[in-house]
Amino acid sequence: MANGKTAVVTGAGTGIGKAVAAALLKAGWNTVFVGRRKNLLDDAIAAVGPTEAKALSLACDISKADEVEALFADVEKAFGRVDLLFNNAGMGYKSTLIDEIPVEVWNEVIDVNLTGSFLCARAAFGAMRRQNPQGGRIINNGSVSAYAPRPGSVPYTATKHAITGLTKTLALDGRPFDIACGQIDIGNALTEMAVPMTQGVPQANGTIAPEAVMDVERVAEAVLYMAGLPLDANVLFMTVMATKMPYVGRG
Repeated sequence: MANGKTAVVTGAGTGIGKAVAAALLKAGWNTVFVGRRKNLLDDAIAAVGPTEAKALSLACDISKADEVEALFADVEKAFGRVDLLFNNAGMGYKSTLIDEIPVEVWNEVIDVNLTGSFLCARAAFGAMRRQNPQGGRIINNGSVSAYAPRPGSVPYTATKHAITGLTKTLALDGRPFDIACGQIDIGNALTEMAVPMTQGVPQANGTIAPEAVMDVERVAEAVLYMAGLPLDANVLFMTVMATKMPYVGRG
């Protein structure tokens, strides 16, 4: 049990974020469900049912600096501290060659996946430095795309490679303040966004083929393990993926 520690989960209204936030809440973390649509956040909390830990839903566009600052001020006001940030919110785009990707799409993916992660990490890091006792943990949601891209995924893959750089630097900069930072790289968790994988998606050899998927609860269990470590230990990178997905083989 987390003994009243406070977690902030972005993108908590659906998919991976919803599953992780629910798991943290059930495990005793006071959990802040963050997303753009408050009705989805409230529904996600209601679906968990009664818990000893407290849940709070806060609407926020993480790509907006002022909204992120206000978010973390509200978290500190409600719970007094921030012990965990799961930097999860993100978006993708359909498989498209670079010369056909609108610049507006590139900017939107960068704003959400990278700038949003930076802004939330920045605010969480500051809170963790100031609080007493000092310290906390940031877990960034990377992707197997942080290592190996899918065809036609320039904006998404570029942001996920950048998240790896963010993780490594935060892990280094956090050492003097007992702030640990790790990254979970997820492959084919079955969420609404991943349903097309079960029907057929572009492969590196030019074919369209269905891919194996896994239950999103496996991701929640993995994040819960990372989050539960004492601050003198850290999972720097973890890959959790559907066993039979086409990742480690030749494309």
